[in-house]
Amino acid sequence: MPTSAVPEPEQPISRDVLLEVRLEQTKDTHRIEVRRIRIVSGHAAGLHVHNGPVVGSIVEGSVVFQVEGEPESVLRPGDVFFEPEGARIARFDAQDAGVTFLAYFLLSPGQEPEISFPED
Repeated sequence: MPTSAVPEPEQPISRDVLLEVRLEQTKDTHRIEVRRIRIVSGHAAGLHVHNGPVVGSIVEGSVVFQVEGEPESVLRPGDVFFEPEGARIARFDAQDAGVTFLAYFLLSPGQEPEISFPED
């Protein structure tokens, strides 16, 4: 991804693209719900699936993040992530300091964010 210059008096604003994903939309996004979510130190969220796409950013702490079938990564403050609708999220494990993150749920008319925990 291209990196912008550091803001200076002549260019007081910089804009960096941190994440760009193509949404395979089969429904209209009607609204976005934003949640601040906190997970205590060492807690693993467990294998889970969301009923819509989720975009997030780490505010404090760190987490091991992995979409099933992809490499895991450690996300820290300022890092962003994307959980595609219906994707199996293998890991979202809070590290030693726990984690606080913002999650943006893209929702169609009448839809509420849901999470399920498959057994395997």
